[in-house]
Amino acid sequence: MKIESAKKVTDYPYLNMFEIGYLDTRGQMKTWNFASRNDPPKCVSGEFDLPDAVVIVPFHDEKNQVVIIREFRVPLGGYQYGFAAGLVDAGETIETSVRRELMEETGLTVTRINRISPPIYSSSGMTDESISMVYVQCRGELSNQGNTGSEDIEPLFISPGEAARLCTDSREKIDLKTWLVLSVYGQTGKIY
Repeated sequence: MKIESAKKVTDYPYLNMFEIGYLDTRGQMKTWNFASRNDPPKCVSGEFDLPDAVVIVPFHDEKNQVVIIREFRVPLGGYQYGFAAGLVDAGETIETSVRRELMEETGLTVTRINRISPPIYSSSGMTDESISMVYVQCRGELSNQGNTGSEDIEPLFISPGEAARLCTDSREKIDLKTWLVLSVYGQTGKIY
């Protein structure tokens, strides 16, 4: 398989569609359409080292519980449970992004960064977007005062028992990454 061409199909500030021309395993020219936050997309630039975004798995030091968020997500037309997350701004380190996003979405302060994953991909058939999962300890009082007008986020403490219940409730919408962490937390009381 070999990438032969890339055509930008849309022109928006944060996310665009690309049509990629590639040779398949039989030497036939094919096309694939996907979304990317990068121009050119990573399959053309080869720049896979830095994540586009961070997903923060916060464990509250004093409450001894995980912090999740309940957020309105337009594509779902409703609320989804997830972790605080956000784009890594230009010139920003992963650590700086984590501290900023956790404060904005939950009102909490990072006390320790325990683990940072390499860039990982959750929907590579649709996008080249990568994230780093960042496990942190935190402190403070929950708040959504840092939300922008386009965010509707409610931060919540969750116990292992509540996590186990949430992970089995088919009526709730849960982010994939969050479900994976919470299913382990619900069974073991540990986040990794």
